[in-house]
Amino acid sequence: MRDLTIPSERHPEKANKPDNAQPKKPKWIRVKAPVGKGYSKTRNIMRDNSLVTVCEQAGCPNVGECWNQGHATMMIMGEVCTRACTFCNIATGKPPEDLDAFEPGRVAAAVKKLGLKHVVVTSVDRDDIKDGGAEHFAQTIRAIRKQSPETTIEVLTPDFIRCDDSVLQVVVDARPDVFNHNLETVPGLYPEVRPGARYFHSLRLLQRVKELDPSMFTKSGIMVGLGEDRQSVMQVMDDMRAADLDFLTIGQYLQPTPKHHVLDRFVTPEEFKAYEKAAYGKGFLMVSATPLTRSSYHAGDDFARLRAARDKALNH
Repeated sequence: MRDLTIPSERHPEKANKPDNAQPKKPKWIRVKAPVGKGYSKTRNIMRDNSLVTVCEQAGCPNVGECWNQGHATMMIMGEVCTRACTFCNIATGKPPEDLDAFEPGRVAAAVKKLGLKHVVVTSVDRDDIKDGGAEHFAQTIRAIRKQSPETTIEVLTPDFIRCDDSVLQVVVDARPDVFNHNLETVPGLYPEVRPGARYFHSLRLLQRVKELDPSMFTKSGIMVGLGEDRQSVMQVMDDMRAADLDFLTIGQYLQPTPKHHVLDRFVTPEEFKAYEKAAYGKGFLMVSATPLTRSSYHAGDDFARLRAARDKALNH
């Protein structure tokens, strides 16, 4: 549902602030600079294999912590996205190259070298490719399985909005352990935040994954602090559960540059806790809702808890 109130009506404390004023960053959103031996080792492995990570490209605040532990989210299909989402710091435009046929193998080699028990593979949007990169995702999954058969795999895919419906089957048939596609925000903000996407198309994509393979875990996430209200977040939760989503992530939006979508406000840890409680009440098996939550933050630990939660549910 679109929030028709202006920011000062949603949050009276902002009524006297100029439009370009940014909320002061609270202490709970601050993180340490990325340093340490583990960070350097992970960075070197990425460089040696000529790989791109969303951790760097999107300016993730958790990169220091994750890379120190040897965790990195692989971003395939290049560094240039064909979309222009206003929240995202990844470069946009016409990608300068075709897909790299050797990239799946390099990703698999890096996963093995890092010794990852769980890996997240995401990508830029490639609307210039007929299948949106679905086969490239499948090849990457298969390459990882071959080199690291014990590693669980989570994919965070584009919406494939310009593709034939059959392309989703290609990714599902490759058997990732978790299929993730982020809704990113509430439907009323899509024209501003995700102008190239459609809310109900993304929702339907996730629903179809469950129809194609009911055993596959599905996951999606949104950001808060973009200008949404609580009612619209609750509606997104209901829409996700109607699509049989297993895992929800909610994190704080951080404005990458002054040219990106304006930061509306910093959501408090108490509000995140309330969202988490509400989400569990609606039936999600797993919820991660904190200011620093991102799709791949602690993804391995969360996957283990997700699997345990489903086992528990099936035994009762």
